[in-house]
Amino acid sequence: MDTMLAGRFHLDSKKFAVEEVPIPVPGPGEVLIEVKAAGVCLSDVHLLDGSLVPLFATSDTITVGHEVSGVIHTHGPDLKRGLPVGTRVTLEAGKTCGTCAGCVRHRPCTQMLTAGIDYDGGWAEYVIAREETLVPIPDSLPFDQAAIIPDAVSTPYAAVVATAGVRAAQSVGVWGVGGVGAHNVRLARLVGAAPIIAVDPLPSARERALAFGADLALDPAAPDFADQVRAATGGRGLDFAFDCAGVPAVRDQAASVLGLGGSLILVGITPRPLTITEGLTFNYLQKQVRGHYGGFPESVSELVQLTAAGRLDLAPSITDHIPLIDAANAVSRLENKIGDPIRLILVP
Repeated sequence: MDTMLAGRFHLDSKKFAVEEVPIPVPGPGEVLIEVKAAGVCLSDVHLLDGSLVPLFATSDTITVGHEVSGVIHTHGPDLKRGLPVGTRVTLEAGKTCGTCAGCVRHRPCTQMLTAGIDYDGGWAEYVIAREETLVPIPDSLPFDQAAIIPDAVSTPYAAVVATAGVRAAQSVGVWGVGGVGAHNVRLARLVGAAPIIAVDPLPSARERALAFGADLALDPAAPDFADQVRAATGGRGLDFAFDCAGVPAVRDQAASVLGLGGSLILVGITPRPLTITEGLTFNYLQKQVRGHYGGFPESVSELVQLTAAGRLDLAPSITDHIPLIDAANAVSRLENKIGDPIRLILVP
């Protein structure tokens, strides 16, 4: 068989379809991965609806999908790591563009390309990956759980432990308890944050946040919202507020309940401008705003170790499994919050 199914997005016409395409052949330093599971992320929805525009697209048609796990199927030439065929792996969601030698092992920059956005990703039966982006996974870690680590879990993980640097007993608020926000809650609890306050307009999301480790779950529209935050933090306000929704109104509200030296961490993405309406108190309390994007390369391997050690159980994060051929339906379910999914998994 020389062809495969792949979920393809045509950048010129803005059309998405699962199409039959040739199976790619790995080049130097590359391997061909047989995909076993691929996550459906809100970033994928944003790509397809046009609100996320690829900055470094390598083609006018892209195979979508940046949360991928599978097994090594075929080696390309000039490999250095020696991972054998059949090795179970998950894939880091980005790679260097090649202009900055070795930057794949450093922090993301404007030269980092994202799978499924700038180059072909894993909504397919097979996908090409550079060998340095492969992270071996143990037999005990299911493919569906491994697939979501490179974004749904590693993005909030890097936001919590690196961008924010949350320490034990610091107070944390998480706005938007969807695919990324739910894990933000769990990871904040993992590092010892207290209290953890989840904020979401959906009652089901608030219930999920409590099940995932939040100490308190609030409706952002509650008239006594700020009072509840102050009461939960002993009048101090939040040390960190994580915007996992990418909504301007969220950012404004989150900034308003920060305490002395508190930081707003922008995890969710949006093309809309950042606006903080708070005046002098923002300066007086020495508040900060920090941008964050994606996970870091080391985040994926660290999270694989944490799951293997039993510190993190990702089974509750998997909402459903959907055949690859029905990828458009999965996108619709996530976009319209049908069933309030955490992560939907495409299975080739």
